[in-house]
Amino acid sequence: MSDIVIRQTAHAGRITLARPEALNAMTYEMCLQIEAALDRWARDERIALVVLDAEGDKAFCAGGDIAQLYETGMAGDYAFGQRFWADEYRLNAKIFNYPKPVISFLQGFTMGGGVGLGCHGTHRIVGESSRIAMPECGIGLIPDVGGTLILALAPGRVGEYLGTTGYRMGPADALFAGFADHFIPQDAWPGLIAQLEDGASVDIIKHAAQDPDASALADLQPEIERHFAGEGLSDILTTLQTDDSDFAKDTLKLLHRNSPLAMACTVEVLHRLRGPTLSMAKALDHEYRFTYRAMQHGDLLEGIRAAIIDKDRTPKWQYADMRVPAIAVSKMLMPLGKNALTLEDVAMTKTNVGFIGLGNMGAPMAANLAKAGLHVIGYDTAGTTAEGVTQAQSAIEAAQGADIVLSMLPNGAILRDVASTVLPVMKPGALFLDCSTVDVDSARAVAQAARDASVQFVDAPVSGGVGGAAAGTLTFMAGGSAEAFETARPLFDIMGQKAVHCGAPGAGQAAKICNNMILGATMIATCEAFALADKLGLDRQKMFDVVSTSSGYSWSMNAYCPAPGVGPQSPADNDYTPGFAAELMLKDLGLSQQAAEAVDADTPMGARALALYRAFVEEEDGRGKDFSAMLPRFTQRSRTE
Repeated sequence: MSDIVIRQTAHAGRITLARPEALNAMTYEMCLQIEAALDRWARDERIALVVLDAEGDKAFCAGGDIAQLYETGMAGDYAFGQRFWADEYRLNAKIFNYPKPVISFLQGFTMGGGVGLGCHGTHRIVGESSRIAMPECGIGLIPDVGGTLILALAPGRVGEYLGTTGYRMGPADALFAGFADHFIPQDAWPGLIAQLEDGASVDIIKHAAQDPDASALADLQPEIERHFAGEGLSDILTTLQTDDSDFAKDTLKLLHRNSPLAMACTVEVLHRLRGPTLSMAKALDHEYRFTYRAMQHGDLLEGIRAAIIDKDRTPKWQYADMRVPAIAVSKMLMPLGKNALTLEDVAMTKTNVGFIGLGNMGAPMAANLAKAGLHVIGYDTAGTTAEGVTQAQSAIEAAQGADIVLSMLPNGAILRDVASTVLPVMKPGALFLDCSTVDVDSARAVAQAARDASVQFVDAPVSGGVGGAAAGTLTFMAGGSAEAFETARPLFDIMGQKAVHCGAPGAGQAAKICNNMILGATMIATCEAFALADKLGLDRQKMFDVVSTSSGYSWSMNAYCPAPGVGPQSPADNDYTPGFAAELMLKDLGLSQQAAEAVDADTPMGARALALYRAFVEEEDGRGKDFSAMLPRFTQRSRTE
């Protein structure tokens, strides 16, 4: 079942979050799908308005799905989170500036990322069950997704109170604080939505609105103004600590649960935003300064650990004594320079992409480019295509007139053949971006042919498998000129989570084969160790618990564990259905040894890994299985076999 239902009626674009069992928490893929739909409908004259709602009674959207942020961050990969936030913030800005009415129905919990989705439209509707909050400080973030804009506009110092405590607003509170526009009883929502779908004016919303009960938050405002008017977190704490009231005691309890660094930065951001220069762009820029640094320098990973991983609710915050130095706040909120948030996106450009090779990897990559708004025309010798991609009848047809030609091909010989076909018809200055994994010599030969044709060239093999291609979380290892790499970067940002410029043409392939030689050898070692542990009577989970946090830590163990039911979800949990097929590992190991022989490099472990995978694929039953299926191979064998 899909996590989100996107459709259109005669007059309305409809987006329904469909993860009620997860409180409709928004995943990265959901974010991209919503943005793509909004982009389409903005240009569609048949669509008069957009309606956002969600399945289930408990939540419109209780936040973002942060488990993957933790997993990637703990592995030292901060780029995924940075990209997630940048793309999510771009969506928040689009909703805020959307040229058509956006009506959101906010039942149950609307928190964190749900605020960014549901509280920036033109008509924000709450009902009896609505509970809206910005609880990010509880996991080491500041209120984001444009939430600081609403907090800065809230009455008096209510924004500081909501942002630092995570106070849950009822419907009347949400109206008072500026997070909602109308209270309408929830049993009236289906009929109201039906009328909007049938072409009714948005004026029917105002006529259906009622007055909710009194706002408890409004009643607290005098106390809030007295205690939250200081210049920083320390001032707020000082006034609360010298007050014996119930409000002060209750508020201190709430603050002591949260990250001191995040709360101090929240107060500082709100103070910076207030005034005549306040804008959504400025709010998102300041939020991104913090979130960009949150995993590496903030408390986010510890906050997620305590809240959803270990669930011990005892985070070990920086500055646990609540004495946050001003310099620490300044460092988290410094401008990011070249890494600064930009709200411009490739989706609205007119870039034409010719995509050659729509196989298991190429098809989802091409589909992601199309979803982002690029015009993609694709060709595959097997006649396959991809969602949103226009089908060409030949490689030449795909390449003619393209700004970028992207290829994903099986081997170097085919790459050379395709290049000889398409380079003569490509326009001067265009980019030939090859994402295949091929031998270094082929990459360099095509690069030279591209130079001769006045075409830019980048070799950028990928890591991440079919799952990463579908999710848009690939890592690209790129070789080529700096100028060509920058031309390719917007596509990397759509299809992947990270792109590394490794050097001159061929350097991307060199990095890929070195990486996969390590991967092949470490996967074999990991499988051997599990097989040994089995025969020693050691429980697999216990082994994982030790190795994954000790010197045996590796990607093969921690992120792609070959033992079913152990560690994060992996192909082992799906009967070794390939995420990265054993025959592809065999191919890459063969390329590594070909390269090693060419430069006279001694690689005995790589050579042995190649021999083992060759036997596994060609002589045993490894073809068509994931490369981690080496584990059952070893468990079934004795030392003498």
